[in-house]
Amino acid sequence: MISSIESAGELYADEHLPDPIEYLKEVMAQRGLRNMDLKADIGSSGNISSVLNRRKPLSLRMIRNLHQHFNIPAKILIQPYNCR
Repeated sequence: MISSIESAGELYADEHLPDPIEYLKEVMAQRGLRNMDLKADIGSSGNISSVLNRRKPLSLRMIRNLHQHFNIPAKILIQPYNCR
């Protein structure tokens, strides 16, 4: 019985992953990072601004870089989200 409850909890957690951009902003706030600290991972200041303001989606390269550099779970970063 306990294993099925644990499995249900894991399933719920997997289905309710946080928004990638909000999560990235939270990581930045917790670590005291500025937008320009993402330059190596996302690219130019224009790209950083576009991603954080949801005008441009994260690319696969950006997701890989953010995952490796900041140890952000890839399953969070690959979640679909709305762009403007």
